[in-house]
Amino acid sequence: MLPLQGMRVIDVTTNISGPSLTMILADLGAEVIKIERPGIGDEARKMAPLVKEDGTFFLNINRNKKSVVLNLQLQEAREVMYELIRDADIFVENYRLGKADKLGLGYDTLKSLNERLIYCSLTAYGQMGPSKYKPGYDAILQAETGLMSMTGSDHLARVPVSILDQGSAVWGALGILSALLQRKENGQGQKVETSLYETGVYWVAYHLLSTMLTGENPEKLGSNHASFAPYGAFQTADIPIMIGISNDRLFDKLCVVLEKQQWLIDERFSSNVVRVQNRTLLNEKLTEALQSKKAADWLADLEHQGVPSAMIQQMTDVAKHPQTLSNHMLIDAENPSNGNIHLTRLPITLSSVDLQVRNTPPALGEHTVEVLRDLGKSDVEIERLMNRQELQN
Repeated sequence: MLPLQGMRVIDVTTNISGPSLTMILADLGAEVIKIERPGIGDEARKMAPLVKEDGTFFLNINRNKKSVVLNLQLQEAREVMYELIRDADIFVENYRLGKADKLGLGYDTLKSLNERLIYCSLTAYGQMGPSKYKPGYDAILQAETGLMSMTGSDHLARVPVSILDQGSAVWGALGILSALLQRKENGQGQKVETSLYETGVYWVAYHLLSTMLTGENPEKLGSNHASFAPYGAFQTADIPIMIGISNDRLFDKLCVVLEKQQWLIDERFSSNVVRVQNRTLLNEKLTEALQSKKAADWLADLEHQGVPSAMIQQMTDVAKHPQTLSNHMLIDAENPSNGNIHLTRLPITLSSVDLQVRNTPPALGEHTVEVLRDLGKSDVEIERLMNRQELQN
């Protein structure tokens, strides 16, 4: 039995943050009913890059879900939603703040229908403060929470994954799981809130603390680390490698590999504190030393000495890397439109159950009839609702 088996989730989220959250719940065994707009559905369905007609973002984060088309502008469709809510355990929305209330899906409204409901709201900026009504995407919040000020080297750069979307999804899922544990004790649901802004501020926590204590903003260090040296990407005779030296013991080992034991008695490099102060000079000397051999040869020597190091891999390398395959990070899934695709599993392993992809991402409205029939709707009622939605759309 999967951990969340028997739990029903009503999901009105779109794009990346909310669907990533509900994918976690779905992979853990919850029945996730994804409510989508007629004709359009989740905007991520057409978010490039596309594979045939499907956005790869959508394919990656919408497995194990059911798709139901409801036009929530129609009162009749909202009534269907309310019927679903009465029998649900969890409701998740990532609307711009205030929109859920306008649609009749605010917390107080849904709580009045189901006191055991756990209501999760995932917004851009949170529920309070001067920015709470602002729209925001991952990159916008990377800028506003300071992440972008530290990323890259000479030029501004965003972290090229949706780190705040997916990070807030994890916090939302953790909040929901915590609320489920509390409900088991007191029988009551509650509201769970998280946001991209809060996640971003949490991610930069130690940089923020350092700035508040020292009054200095972090440097843009590229692949380097503010606290350690040498630490970063270094060019070899063919391709660059990443080396991470976080203490004096590891620096000793690095010097052995490089045959540069004289650095150990050089007052500029004798401790991590002075190495950080002389980072530029040390990086130049290290790069010069590494030019004598190819990356694979250096990595073999570094690994033998226990020095943290790695090849800087492309996605084509990661897909076939023995560590990726050994950890079973890629799960085969048969998709009606695209054939066999490889989806990344949750980075969680439970000893008692196997968290597999049970169903590939659904076609738009694939489960509308099934779910409405489960509510006791007749074929005539279902057809009338679907026709009205098409006309409204």
